[in-house]
Amino acid sequence: MASEATDYDETNGWANGDRGTPQGPGHEGHEGHEGPATGDAPTPATPTPAVPADAKTAAANAAAEAARPQNGETVRIDSWIWSVRLVKTRSMGAAACKGGHVRVNGERVKPAHSVRVGDEVRLRHEGRERIVIVKRVIRKRVGAPVAVQCYVDNSPPPPPREAVAPAGIRDRGTGRPTKRDRRELERLRALRGLSGRATGDRPAGGRPTGGRSEGH
Repeated sequence: MASEATDYDETNGWANGDRGTPQGPGHEGHEGHEGPATGDAPTPATPTPAVPADAKTAAANAAAEAARPQNGETVRIDSWIWSVRLVKTRSMGAAACKGGHVRVNGERVKPAHSVRVGDEVRLRHEGRERIVIVKRVIRKRVGAPVAVQCYVDNSPPPPPREAVAPAGIRDRGTGRPTKRDRRELERLRALRGLSGRATGDRPAGGRPTGGRSEGH
């Protein structure tokens, strides 16, 4: 008991480290107690409120109404299919009409044909058929969210990408195909079975196609 009395100090606590953590004045025996943090806690970011779907639809409808013709003016079909983004340019819309690829209520129409609410518009463009019912007649091109509010889409689903044959693409600036390019194309078609006769077949009453005849 005498040795323990000598190892203990009233101010610094136990001098021997095995007896516990030394404590200074003011600690009152609370080991491991930490005071409050000195820095301010980070402010959590305020989440951006999501725009309700009804609000988006209302905004699209308002934009479509703003694009409507004024004072009873009519809208051409080539302009309408361009305005609702069925074709990329108005000239494409006019070309589709002139080529007989646009029908309104089952009839082929010219580019100047006036479109009305309730018309059924059929368009064949870029290997796909579009069938839409006119809900709004607009006179200028609008964004995609607004365009879909201007018609009811009854189009069949697009064909799978594998079913679409890739078109031949030539580099810009190469000009028209040469005779050699055409021969290669014909040879490729013959290999794919797309040509009427295979390469090297002898036409009726003539010399064999390509190369020199035998014996010359």
